[in-house]
Order: sequence, then structure tokens, then C-alpha cells
Amino acid sequence: MDQFEKAYESYKQQGTPQANQPDSAGKEEIIAVRKNEEDNIIAIKTNSGRELDYPTALAEAKAGNLANVDVFHKYGRDILRSEPDGIKENNLDQLPDF
Repeated sequence: MDQFEKAYESYKQQGTPQANQPDSAGKEEIIAVRKNEEDNIIAIKTNSGRELDYPTALAEAKAGNLANVDVFHKYGRDILRSEPDGIKENNLDQLPDF
């Protein structure tokens, strides 16, 4: 293992995964996704039962209403993604369909 891998492993050990911990701020969590034929996420479902189209989900995430997701700008538009936490199972692409 080189120095960069060691530094990264040390960094990962500093925090604890929070994806499966309840969010104390009362934010909704994404529990399922809907994809189109090209495997792109077009809607999300939250733990409160709300079903949001992608643009609405982006707006909710930007407003800080959705837990464990980030919005970043790429390809000339905003994109929703799960916060990197090292847990593959909670990535948006891995969530169940609804």
C-alpha cells in the first residue's frame, strides 16, 4: 500500500458511516428510485412516502430537505447523488425501484 492509499484509509477511519443512522434534523431520506429505459433516475421516493420527479428532488436537495445526498454541477446541469460514504448499497443507483 502506497502513501496515498494509507492516507485515504486513515481518512476513512476517522468518520463513521451515517447513511443508516436516523437523521436528527428531520430530513427525508430517499428509499427508492424510478429509472427510464436508459437507466437514468427520473424520480425518487422518500421515507415519508412522497414521490418526487427529478427536478423537484434536485430543488428539495438544494434546499437541504433531503438527507444523505449532494447536488453537483456536471455536464452543464445539476445532478443528484448520494453522499460518498463508502457504502455501495445506499448509492442511488443501488436503491430499489418503485
